[in-house]
Amino acid sequence: MKNPWTMKNPFMSMWLSGANTVANSARVRTTAASKRAAAAFWTAALTPPKPKKRRKTQR
Repeated sequence: MKNPWTMKNPFMSMWLSGANTVANSARVRTTAASKRAAAAFWTAALTPPKPKKRRKTQR
């Protein structure tokens, strides 16, 4: 008699494949967002501030 726990289950395989796809997509999006945030932070930190425009007074 075969052990039912060692048999292949195509539905479980499809479900796990879908779950892995979703998890990988979330990981990629999170990594990309954190890289964009880090780049924006360092760009803002390393560029000099823009000079403030002075308002001309009319006499």
